[in-house]
Amino acid sequence: MNLRVVLLYPLTLIYTLVTAFRNHLFNIEYSRSFNYDIMTISVGNLSVGGTGKTPMVEYLVRLLKSHYSVAILSRGYKRKTKGFLIAEKTTSANEIGDEPYQFYSKFKDITVAVGENRSLAIPRILMEHPETQVVLLDDAYQHRTVTPDFNILLTQYTSPFYKDFVLPSGYLRETRAGAKRANTIIITKCPFDLSVTSKEEICKEVAKYASKNTPVYFTSIKYGMPIPVTEGYKFSGKVILFAGLANIKPLTDYVSNSFDLVKVVSFQDHYDYTQKDIDTLVNQAKEAKVQLITTEKDMSKIRSNNLYSFQEHIGLFYLPISVQFLFNEGVEFDALIEKSITDKYEQEEISGS
Repeated sequence: MNLRVVLLYPLTLIYTLVTAFRNHLFNIEYSRSFNYDIMTISVGNLSVGGTGKTPMVEYLVRLLKSHYSVAILSRGYKRKTKGFLIAEKTTSANEIGDEPYQFYSKFKDITVAVGENRSLAIPRILMEHPETQVVLLDDAYQHRTVTPDFNILLTQYTSPFYKDFVLPSGYLRETRAGAKRANTIIITKCPFDLSVTSKEEICKEVAKYASKNTPVYFTSIKYGMPIPVTEGYKFSGKVILFAGLANIKPLTDYVSNSFDLVKVVSFQDHYDYTQKDIDTLVNQAKEAKVQLITTEKDMSKIRSNNLYSFQEHIGLFYLPISVQFLFNEGVEFDALIEKSITDKYEQEEISGS
């Protein structure tokens, strides 16, 4: 146990008691939680940020959108508006948040909505889009006023929840026992060469906190080829990387191993870029005679705020990412999701007949 854990233990104890009492009220059904006639799937984590929720939500969209009418509901972290909003053509990242804006930009054939109170937001989605069949709840693991039909818990390979501590000693939003609510647990950002032995050891640790027979899957982040923001730029391979992430290390490792990385400029997670930030980055790139590269999420915010006119002077690229299941587990996971939806609607038919 490190010194930070010891020194912050009194505050951690208070936070733990508060969150545990809140969860207890929901567990005994003293605090009300809603379930809906349509399928709801939650993607979340026990820790603060950095587990790969965005690519997992996108994975589910690609899996389901050809068979179901899909909506994504997020709280719209760090947006400059409040209340319920559905993304439209004129919507900006400032209005709905960078990640919902990225979802809307990539998937025009689904509904993307934001709302702090998800239990009120879901009925609003159904009022405006009654054809909706599946709602994906982004970062809703601790939002217990909604009881999702299927709970996906993500935890990062390099900092799994079973080794972490509750805030402020560690980065957990609630105790490790929260893993019991998960229908499946996914270990994210694993190395592609993860051994079967390591996999089995992790499963044993997870099983100490999860419900019995909860399936555990392992994924890595797969990066695509750099994409220019403005057509006509050829990627040189010599870059300055900048990004606003909770954990920039996996991205930095990939870029340094794949390209000629000159410098890394790290901003806080969900950073709201200004024109001055962009001008500074451009000047650094010009001076070093390199190009700029960032994440798809960061680029969505920069594009939404019209901060990329500098493209006339230097090449700016972003890295698309996707989830890749290890050990050929993707087929099993996909089948599990499909079965949960089928079971949901079969049960609704039985109860309605």
